[in-house]
Amino acid sequence: MKTAAIFSDNMVLQRHSNIRVFGTCSGSEKRITVSIPELRVSAEALITGSRWEAVLPALPEYDSCSLVVACGAIQKVFSNVAIGEVWLAGGQSNMEYELRNDKNGAAELADCARENVRYYYTPKCAMLGGEHAAAEAASRWETASETNSVAWSAVGWYFAKELSRKLGCTVGIIGCNWGGTSASAWVPREVLADSAKLRPYIDEYDSAIAGKSDEQMIAEYDEYSAYQADWDKRAGTVWAQEPLIPWAELQARIGENRYPGPMGIANPMRPCGLYETMVSRVCPYTVKGILWYQGESDDHRPATYYDLMSALIRCWRDKWHSDEIAFLIVQLPMFRYREDPDFKHWAHIREAQEKLFRTIKNTGLAVALDCGEFSNIHPVDKSVVGHRLYLQAMSEVYSLMDRAETMPPMLGTFEVRHGDTMVVCLDNPSGGLSGGDAHTDGFELAGADGVYYPADSVEIFGSQIHIKSAQVKSPRYVRFKWTNYAEVGLFGTNGIPVAPFRTDDFPLEERE
Repeated sequence: MKTAAIFSDNMVLQRHSNIRVFGTCSGSEKRITVSIPELRVSAEALITGSRWEAVLPALPEYDSCSLVVACGAIQKVFSNVAIGEVWLAGGQSNMEYELRNDKNGAAELADCARENVRYYYTPKCAMLGGEHAAAEAASRWETASETNSVAWSAVGWYFAKELSRKLGCTVGIIGCNWGGTSASAWVPREVLADSAKLRPYIDEYDSAIAGKSDEQMIAEYDEYSAYQADWDKRAGTVWAQEPLIPWAELQARIGENRYPGPMGIANPMRPCGLYETMVSRVCPYTVKGILWYQGESDDHRPATYYDLMSALIRCWRDKWHSDEIAFLIVQLPMFRYREDPDFKHWAHIREAQEKLFRTIKNTGLAVALDCGEFSNIHPVDKSVVGHRLYLQAMSEVYSLMDRAETMPPMLGTFEVRHGDTMVVCLDNPSGGLSGGDAHTDGFELAGADGVYYPADSVEIFGSQIHIKSAQVKSPRYVRFKWTNYAEVGLFGTNGIPVAPFRTDDFPLEERE
């Protein structure tokens, strides 16, 4: 009898919810029990084949207790177990971004031991097998300290620190993220295979591996990994001396960058792979919700991102046995590489993320438009993103703040007045709008031909914005910050930027 790797000393269990405790067994076990002696609660596990699961009743917060799993004469005791709030930090590199690399990371680490925050880092392995088993055996929940917390998600840290202080209980974060990943990596195969819109993710993978044995795919990826490690080293040397070297020139000098490598069972970027090796290993550990920062690696298919994420949310809620699990989504910030044209594909990803919030219950939208950096896909200050997620939790999950404090101004209604003036009325204006000299930049108008021109007159009256353009005598459509990157200057009085929007539904051609 074994418990899943996520159960360890120092773990955090979710308060006020039924607590699932689970693991594997040989199938010969007759009775497995789980108990918390200090709180006098226990439960008998249901054994199904090689898996067992017990459900403890909902409990209030508790600072330190023990969890006992027993099977006959075998007994496993986990110590210093806290009962508090548990959130999973999912996504790609901006969620993975480590606290030690954060702009304020050194100061946070020096003082973090006083915070009532704990962390479990889901082992990152591309395949199941010996390496994965060893990584799981070594994994454990950690309490905050200057040494323990260096590789924790910076976004998760800032969120958890603020949440713990507000709620007065321990907050546990489950790090379950991997840089560069599409959302398609985080769902099982049937989720993609059963959808005509999502099927291309699977079809492309199947085509790439057709006729290859497992051994061949592993050998190809091993060769790539060695090549890419050497390439990264040489690129780092060049960048240190010439940080603005054009991408094409860099590759001409040191060779092709082959990321993300050949598709196959050893490539962590493959569809469905990280669901198998990471998500399924921690699910259904009881959590309050999911923090999700991802979308950058799906920008080649922005038109299907809403469907992909909708499917992921449905799948995860099903696997966690709860429709109530909250999903708090970080809307992508401003970003564009110096050499790239403005494809506007990130604008479409942001729109899909807002649509998820508007159409799926128990979701939140942390608008982070102002948190991007030009030509740097990994902004170094994650404190604002963590705080915006915290604000979403306060109003959308815990009902401890009014939306006027936590929500961005967002598109409400719009109409044309006097024939030449587009009037936009914002929802959640939080008492008005504020900004610097650039606060009116980013508004564009289009007529019946759908061709947009910058506004040359923008007037703000409370929550209403009156917009004109001399080049559009009869406006029909309006959009705001519909771009991959621009400066952000228009905010609600609560300090959250106005969310980007458009009133047309023109499609965007997919880029391969």
